[in-house]
Amino acid sequence: MPDTMLKLPARVRLQELPDVWRELETALRAEQAQVRQGAGSSVRLNLAGLHDFDSAVLTLLLSAMRQLQQQGLSLELSEAPTKLRELARVYGVASLLWADEAPATA
Repeated sequence: MPDTMLKLPARVRLQELPDVWRELETALRAEQAQVRQGAGSSVRLNLAGLHDFDSAVLTLLLSAMRQLQQQGLSLELSEAPTKLRELARVYGVASLLWADEAPATA
């Protein structure tokens, strides 16, 4: 059974964050059970549709990652917009979100 794929809405800004988190958290909980039944280890989150966002989206992604890690699962982010990867680098969290990102060195 393939790993599960969730999607974020096109807009994730601070004012929408509580509603988006509520929806994502519910979806994550449902997907955790499905992934475990299929002997999977990760939940995939497709970010291709994300077009309008601010730094609040980083909080959302890190919270989702933490929730899954507490259950022994991982979060795999796919098709992230370049602007999102750049924002994550500026905030110093890119290496937490993507394995192919090297941690910044001083």
